[in-house]
Amino acid sequence: MLKTSISTGAIRNSHALVVDEIGRSIISGAYPTGSLVPGDTELAERFNVSRTVLREAMKTLAAKGLVIAKARIGTRVTEAKKWNFFDSDVLRWHLDSGFDAEFMRHLSDMRLSFEPSAARLATLNATPQDIAAMKQCVHSMYVARTMEEFALADLSLHMAMIDAARNPFMYSVASLIEAALVTSFRLSSPMGDPRGQQRTSHRHQIIVEAIEAGDGDAAARATEVVIIEGRDRLFETDEAGDLSSL
Repeated sequence: MLKTSISTGAIRNSHALVVDEIGRSIISGAYPTGSLVPGDTELAERFNVSRTVLREAMKTLAAKGLVIAKARIGTRVTEAKKWNFFDSDVLRWHLDSGFDAEFMRHLSDMRLSFEPSAARLATLNATPQDIAAMKQCVHSMYVARTMEEFALADLSLHMAMIDAARNPFMYSVASLIEAALVTSFRLSSPMGDPRGQQRTSHRHQIIVEAIEAGDGDAAARATEVVIIEGRDRLFETDEAGDLSSL
């Protein structure tokens, strides 16, 4: 998600293109809740694809919770509470539709509910190799020369912490971290502000040092600080520049 957002990479194939276009239309409200998605004939002409590609695309969208197909009725858009917000595509489409303060608060709340716990688990389960990998991520944040380098180093550190937690359920919510970082770096990256870059890097360094020391409380607190400061930086930017229009 982060690499795609930064590079604005092209959609790879016909199936992915159809899923992406219709998914975005649903999330943006162009196809409102309860409405019927256009039929195969209209979509086949619009995308210049076969009915087989369309059927597979609808199956993918149904798996994400966005649509439900009913015989003799058609494919209907579901209500938002049925959407799978752990799905990276659903998160990306939502974020691409514009800054939503309430959505970002929900996202931050979710991160606060599990990332400090992941940091605490990492203090119990991290290997020397895990610690070395996290330290390298922090170093990459300090010396990053571009927004992309910094963002990918930041994400890599959080993913390394999830790895070190050794809890397979943590992987299922990792997309939430990525979604938050996509928005953060798109709207309020510390790059271009050397002092901000150093401060943010140091905040992450404190997490790694606490994990290495085996101090679960300190690791959890340091992780909370990083999440809260990132959230607050977004809303400070919103107040200064009205991100709601983005």
